[in-house]
Amino acid sequence: MYLLFICIVVFSSCHVARFFIYNFADIRDYKKFPKIDINRQDTPFHFYAKTKGDSVKLPTSITIKNKGYDFNSFLRKTKTVSFLIIRNDSLLYQYYGQGYTESSIVPSFSMAKSFVSMLLGIAIDEGAIKDVHEPITKYLPELTTPGFEKITIEDLLEMRSGIRFNEGYLNPFGDVAKYYYGVNLSKYITQLKIEAAPDQEFKYKSVNSQLLAMIVERAVHKSLADYMEDKVWRYIGAEYDASWSIDSRKNKEIKGFCCFNARARDFAKIGRLYLHNGNWNGRQIVSEKWVKRSLDMKGKKNEFYSYQWWHTRDMDKENRITLAGDFFADGLLGQFIYVYPEKNIVIIRLGKKEGVSKWPTIMKAIARGI
Repeated sequence: MYLLFICIVVFSSCHVARFFIYNFADIRDYKKFPKIDINRQDTPFHFYAKTKGDSVKLPTSITIKNKGYDFNSFLRKTKTVSFLIIRNDSLLYQYYGQGYTESSIVPSFSMAKSFVSMLLGIAIDEGAIKDVHEPITKYLPELTTPGFEKITIEDLLEMRSGIRFNEGYLNPFGDVAKYYYGVNLSKYITQLKIEAAPDQEFKYKSVNSQLLAMIVERAVHKSLADYMEDKVWRYIGAEYDASWSIDSRKNKEIKGFCCFNARARDFAKIGRLYLHNGNWNGRQIVSEKWVKRSLDMKGKKNEFYSYQWWHTRDMDKENRITLAGDFFADGLLGQFIYVYPEKNIVIIRLGKKEGVSKWPTIMKAIARGI
């Protein structure tokens, strides 16, 4: 208690106090942290309205703790604030709940990791970064502890860096709380340690994405938010401005592992961009090569994760695990951008809590049923 009291006294610099005062992360967090604005272009892109010929088959009953719910009741039960189903640019279904509307801001949480990967790909396309095999110390020379020079950009992308980092979200003294609530990310990365050689094992750690974000910023000589605005947001027809939270007004370091703040339909446009291999209505925003490299699991050591994107799996007739061909960005509390390329489908789910752990399975079933 004494430590907590001291932290509260110096609230502005103690992430532990922020953890207790703000409590667990929630979808209002975009109001709590300073941010850098990301401006849209004047002409927005709108998904088409549903026509009489469009139909979508929603699950008739979903079970939670041995109780069945129809789909709308299920969305309410899981505290879903937005659920969109888009096929061939037509908005087949949209739901808003918990007092949220189409204009409500929701933080991405870890969906932002996929956006960092996208921006990294653009930086490589433009030649600001040579390739993913470069050592991270080329861009982050302050990482002087022996072993960091062996870690490559690809090791960070694949969550195989071997960096020691506690990803426990309920631990106020853990690393992820420090990075989320702390005010000096540039200082924190100099305190990182190595726990294993790189490329030995998949371990999901937000610090990998934070380092990727910093590498992009160092390479392109501008903030990640400004780079997102210049290279993506102004070209995908965003209907609203967005923002990216920073650690503090003093240090202005983007929290790249989380904290991109936008609306549901604009999140869907990131899914649409990757659905079309990085092309937006004739403009190649991200190279097709990078998108395919990011999503192609052939030769990858991870079974379900590639370059900060997640994948689902199926079983074939011989009960062998196979990739389903879909992919998604996933954030805390059940934020999802889900893409099913076979039928040109993008599904968005945003919520106050996850509610269930099977959202990708539900989305895949919906997509296959359309």
